[in-house]
Amino acid sequence: MALNARLDHRNPLVFDTHELGRRPGALQRLTRTVDAPKDLGIKGVIGVPEGAPVELALRLESVMEGVLVTGTARAAAEGECVRCLEPLEQELEAEFQEMFSYPDADDRGRVIAEPGDDAEDDEDRLFLEDGLFDLEPVLRDAVVLALPMQPVCREDCPGLCAECGARLADDPDHHHDAVDIRWAALQGLAGTMKDGEKDEMSGGAPQSARADEKQEK
Repeated sequence: MALNARLDHRNPLVFDTHELGRRPGALQRLTRTVDAPKDLGIKGVIGVPEGAPVELALRLESVMEGVLVTGTARAAAEGECVRCLEPLEQELEAEFQEMFSYPDADDRGRVIAEPGDDAEDDEDRLFLEDGLFDLEPVLRDAVVLALPMQPVCREDCPGLCAECGARLADDPDHHHDAVDIRWAALQGLAGTMKDGEKDEMSGGAPQSARADEKQEK
């Protein structure tokens, strides 16, 4: 990953590591409640609403390569049941651990990073900037991994009726009488025949038959 853009220490998801110094083994524990950033979760499925409180508990440890950050995020996620489409709320607890590396400086004081043995691994590295690190990308990844891809309001949710869309949990006895389409066609034919019988009973004989009767007379 490229070096962070200029970080703003006023951002609640930006943390300062200056108290640790570069003393391997130094520890710092932090707790902080922040407002959830936009689109924190699985978009269109389930996530933490923007501005909702997210409780963070962090452990910062200074190591030779940088600062190892271990933490837990807790929040209430909201979404929609994939079976019955009803809104749902779920308690979220996401754990994470990430290394924020110290950058090296050249003789002009510019911040550069040493390329690693594996180019892909090097691109995924996160760096400290003037002793600051941004937790937001780590938090986003952790929340997505902790949330279900197919959330349900309850494990045994029966979902919706495939024929009329009724919510089956509200009416456990809900059902539709199945009609075989072959019998339905015969019933329609039977109805037509009954209509013909009614016409005959009401004196509705064909005109040719009435003409024959007149000739006989």
